[in-house]
Amino acid sequence: MTEDGLDQDEGFDPITLEILWSRLISIADEAAAALLRTAFSTIVRESNDFACVLMDRNGDSISENTGGIASFSCILPKTTKHFLAKFPAESWRPGDCVITNDPWLATGHLPDITAVTPIFHAGALVGFAGSIAHSPDVGGSLWSADCREVFEEGVRIPPMRLIREGVRNEALLELFLNNVRVPNQVLGDLEAQITANEVCAARVTEFLEDAKLADLQALGRALHARADRAMRQAIAALPDGRWSATIEADGFDEHVTTIAVTVTVTGDSMLLDFAGSSPQIDRGINCVMNYTHAYAVYPVKCALDPFTPRNEGSYRAIEVRAPEGSILNPRFPAPVSARQLTGHLLAGAIYQAMSPVIPGQVIAECGGAPTMRALFSGLDRQGDRFSQVLFASGGMGASPHRDGLATTAFPTNAGAGSIEAFESVAPLVVWAKQLRPDSGGAGQFRGGLGQEAVIEVRSPAPLRLSLLSDRREHPAQGVLGGGPGGAAEIVMSDGTRPHPKSRTTIDPGTRLVMRYAGGGGYGPASARDPAALAADLRDGYITDASPYGGR
Repeated sequence: MTEDGLDQDEGFDPITLEILWSRLISIADEAAAALLRTAFSTIVRESNDFACVLMDRNGDSISENTGGIASFSCILPKTTKHFLAKFPAESWRPGDCVITNDPWLATGHLPDITAVTPIFHAGALVGFAGSIAHSPDVGGSLWSADCREVFEEGVRIPPMRLIREGVRNEALLELFLNNVRVPNQVLGDLEAQITANEVCAARVTEFLEDAKLADLQALGRALHARADRAMRQAIAALPDGRWSATIEADGFDEHVTTIAVTVTVTGDSMLLDFAGSSPQIDRGINCVMNYTHAYAVYPVKCALDPFTPRNEGSYRAIEVRAPEGSILNPRFPAPVSARQLTGHLLAGAIYQAMSPVIPGQVIAECGGAPTMRALFSGLDRQGDRFSQVLFASGGMGASPHRDGLATTAFPTNAGAGSIEAFESVAPLVVWAKQLRPDSGGAGQFRGGLGQEAVIEVRSPAPLRLSLLSDRREHPAQGVLGGGPGGAAEIVMSDGTRPHPKSRTTIDPGTRLVMRYAGGGGYGPASARDPAALAADLRDGYITDASPYGGR
């Protein structure tokens, strides 16, 4: 290999390679735009809970849409390889589309539906267009954390052809849609995914004609090699060694969640070993290995190599291990519906472990990790079924350079969406959605503020409420001397406190108050700039300066 690695670039010069890579990313972005504009549910249209990925004919990712959910983009190639194991490459035809929502093959819980379409050029299979979107309903228990087995959590679709040479599998659709509460939204979002894949396939064909390429294989290998080299160079810049950390979260009732990680750097490779983490439990906060891998490697990418676009090569230098039977690698048929309540914790544990060696490249724990969600389901004023999720976030952890972002999610990038759109599709009124003073952890840089949301039920009959939350007993911790953020809290207008990870009934006229956690602080509070502290007091971000020494 030459000093700059050009022999790995498959004959493409660096400038041409960058141009082609940028165009492939724009193809994935155009597919994402098609999905957004044609989706029915606010989960996709408003809250960004989806991803689009372009893959070569081996199922290796080449490009992904810019704003997609990072875990989805990392997992989709793995799912496509499962599809190829069941449906060999030579069996695919133009017009096909294969789907699944199997948690162990795909993203870790049933609400996410993966759809993959083959791409043909000049009569040959050259790649795959894939998309994942969080469906508004998959039957079963709604999106909940209190089930005992995956069978309770909804309809599990094994890898199946939804479309074969342009002909829809009506029997599959009929079976699936008869088991969901909002079939029109579910079908609308699924058809939007198919449309997005078709847009991606069409643009790839145009791209290959313009670039005068027969397929994507050589270009894909060059792009994978580039991404791999960038990550390995970033890891090689670290000293060899082992660093460990353990964090805790609320878990489920008496089952406190423990995440233990040991980060080992050897040369240009890294091992993330989660031995010592909690065993799997009979509640839906178990996190399958696909999701564990995705949310282990992604924070490393953000810290060490944030600017190189992601593809299959980005993670080859990182190995992830978790004991089988643990909460990070559960055995089937463990319940997994709320797997994000565990998976989102991994970034904080990894950054705690690595803070001594890369203090300038990590952030404190986030109040929005794990995310806090409320799913409302029932009948609207017209007597029609609805199922609606409130997407909102706590505060991001502080960084070495600035205060944490208020009400901003990490490591997920699912958005909040429009409150007007939320209210327009459900008999719910949002009376308040405002920042929480004093919720950001104290530090040289303050943690991001959480928020308070007040939602009133305006339905003609009681609704079913499913809560997915954490950080009530274990707030986001600071790093390198920073203080913890404010804890999460959920309370009804009558003063009762619903179970934070279970389903309950909520009556018309009831107001639900949701207080989202703040992010942890970075560095000792005594080092905070007095001018920044004065600005926080003036702006109402803090009302009590005692954590900063009463200055």
